[in-house]
Amino acid sequence: MGTNPTKARPNVAGTIAAVTDTAAPPDTAAPPETGAADTRSAEPAPAAADGQEAAAESPKPTTLVLVRHAVTAQTGPLLTGRAPGVDLSDDGRKQAAALAERLADLPVAAVYASPIERTAQTAAAVAERHDLAVQSLAGALEADYGEWTGGKLADLAKTDLWKTVQRAPSRARFPGGESMTEMQARIVTCLEAVVADHPGDIVVVVSHADPIKAAIAHYTGLHLDQFQRIVVSPASVTAFQLSAHGAALVKCNDTGNLDELRPPPEKKKEAQDG
Repeated sequence: MGTNPTKARPNVAGTIAAVTDTAAPPDTAAPPETGAADTRSAEPAPAAADGQEAAAESPKPTTLVLVRHAVTAQTGPLLTGRAPGVDLSDDGRKQAAALAERLADLPVAAVYASPIERTAQTAAAVAERHDLAVQSLAGALEADYGEWTGGKLADLAKTDLWKTVQRAPSRARFPGGESMTEMQARIVTCLEAVVADHPGDIVVVVSHADPIKAAIAHYTGLHLDQFQRIVVSPASVTAFQLSAHGAALVKCNDTGNLDELRPPPEKKKEAQDG
């Protein structure tokens, strides 16, 4: 599991209002009398070069760029969760600057971030290159780990709930927090609202490892119980093209280097007394 903003945006992770159907008038309804016959002919539809009627042009897909925040001093040993006051480390600020450089040439229309320091700071580095304000996105928050927040991962890994989170996360609920299925529904609802607000645009959303992994699982048709097979590294980019016809995964966990493939350095053997 995964180890703020200048323009407020309302929380889109709430319930979606139901749309009620209104009854259509009967097809036999007579047109209103105007006092004079309308002799104007209907304007013909645009025709293609071969004489066939031109098909309506499909709207351009929205490119959704999901970014995990850069590292903090707690990334790795602790489950930071939603704990406030955790800033990027020196290495994290370097990662955020490198990320901003990688995204600098894209025509980014908006930058969003979950309302936590480390995500907002990462997003600010990206937004500055595009002269944009970071917009707060509550639905992109880290999972609510409840009583687990701030715990040592080494200790949490010894619990039965940890085994459930790893093997069957759809069955997991954090003590005093939310369930993994609630977290997935929240992040997907949030992202869909962003996509609806930016048709055809490139939009950056800075979030956290577990929500991004849950979104990847949703858009690729992977059951939540398999989402632990996905890796989302700090300051990585995962990109989707989303349209009315579906979703296409363009990039996944792209950090611009191959550091994730390198074996960990060997520990030096301690000298034995002889």
